[in-house]
Amino acid sequence: MTLTTGYERVTLPLANAFTISRGTTEAAENVIVRITDEGGMTGIGGAAPSAHYGETADTVEAVLPDLLAVVEEIGDPHALTEIERRMAHVVERNPAARCAVSIALHDLAAKRTGLPLSRLWGLNPTEAPTSSFTIGLDTTPKVREKTADAVDEGYSVLKVKLGTDRDKELIEAIREEAPDATLRVDANEAWTPRETVRNSRWLAEHDVEFIEQPVPAEDPEGLKFAYERSELPIAADESCLTLADIPEIADKCDIANLKLMKCGGLLEAKRMVHAARAHGLEVMLGCMVESNASIAAGAHLGPLLDYADLDGSLLLADDPYEGVDLSQGEIRLDELDRPGTGARRAE
Repeated sequence: MTLTTGYERVTLPLANAFTISRGTTEAAENVIVRITDEGGMTGIGGAAPSAHYGETADTVEAVLPDLLAVVEEIGDPHALTEIERRMAHVVERNPAARCAVSIALHDLAAKRTGLPLSRLWGLNPTEAPTSSFTIGLDTTPKVREKTADAVDEGYSVLKVKLGTDRDKELIEAIREEAPDATLRVDANEAWTPRETVRNSRWLAEHDVEFIEQPVPAEDPEGLKFAYERSELPIAADESCLTLADIPEIADKCDIANLKLMKCGGLLEAKRMVHAARAHGLEVMLGCMVESNASIAAGAHLGPLLDYADLDGSLLLADDPYEGVDLSQGEIRLDELDRPGTGARRAE
């Protein structure tokens, strides 16, 4: 079989500047990968690199020719295990770049069978959890406004970015605007272990569901300290990158937060889900700020998850790609009317 490949870089402005404890993003740089079989069927994937993990759109573009050469040499979109193993050998790091190719291959393989990806995996498309919608850091009036807008748009699960000297004020404002919403908080490594324990007490009083990555990933014992004393469950994000991290965090958190762009591909993500379960952890799938070219693939993992945070494309001012319907945070895999991941050029 002959496969042809290509890629393009896209700049995706956000609907609103997105701020977390580490900085502010106004536009995301994604790289879109296409893999086409000899019959003209095309698989689509996307890379959403994060400088926090040492990747940029430039580094993605630099390694994609080597990765796509592996795809063209093997020439079989169904040889997913072999291709992903070879790609990891050719390019050891750069997980977002490898992930874009993995997604495009899975999309093409599923399209060739005529099935949505979740059905090809044997999953029940009605079992995906509701995804959260993120409220980034801002002034308290602006956070209140963003929360009111999210509630008006039908989002019932809100993920709140914290890590300021106004954290309690922000949560109080959000809870006033969204009294019935499920709230989760993400400090993005901004707190000390003891701050996490103290903050967990008042967060529990505001009916917060869990705390995501409160302490730096470089402080595993601090994460364990927080986990053992917090009044709320702890999710590990920056501390949980690949399969090898699962046993390392198993006694330090309640929830493993996976991201496709951290782990390098869909096969690795599925392995991480099962490893986390084996270690007694709950599982969440998160995302970067990214197009439906990659978010759609993550949605198909929904039936394997306890929690989802797949709002990356919803934060964009305009997405050139359509995917699985995620409006109001509902992952509507059962309504997908086309095979593959569902990613396609927006009409």
